[in-house]
Amino acid sequence: MLEANGYAVIRLREKTAPDSPDNLVAAVAEANDAVLVTSDGDFKSIAARTGIGQRRYRRLSLIRFEQCRESQMARRLESALSLIEHEWKVGSGARDRRMFVVIKTESIRTHR
Repeated sequence: MLEANGYAVIRLREKTAPDSPDNLVAAVAEANDAVLVTSDGDFKSIAARTGIGQRRYRRLSLIRFEQCRESQMARRLESALSLIEHEWKVGSGARDRRMFVVIKTESIRTHR
C-alpha cells in the first residue's frame, strides 16, 4: 500500500536477522530517517522506557498497529494516510523530528 502511494519501503526482514533485538530495529530506523511500521507491542514499552521524549530515539518515528488484525492493517493504514502525512509535516518543523501514530481497529491516535 505504501509503495503504491509512492513511498519507499524497506522491509526489515530483508535487511536484518528475523530475531533482531527491538533496540537494534529502532536504532536502524532512526539512523535511516525511516518511519518504523510495526505491530510489535514491545515498541510501546521501548518508547515508554527509553524513547519518546528522552535522549535515546529522539528522532524515531513510529506507526504502530495495536489490537488490529493483520488482514485489516493495509486498509487502516490507507485510511490514516492523510493524518500520517499531516503529522509528518508538523514534526518536520521540530528540532527532533518524529511522529508517533497508533492505529487500532476503531481508532487512530497521535502523540506529539
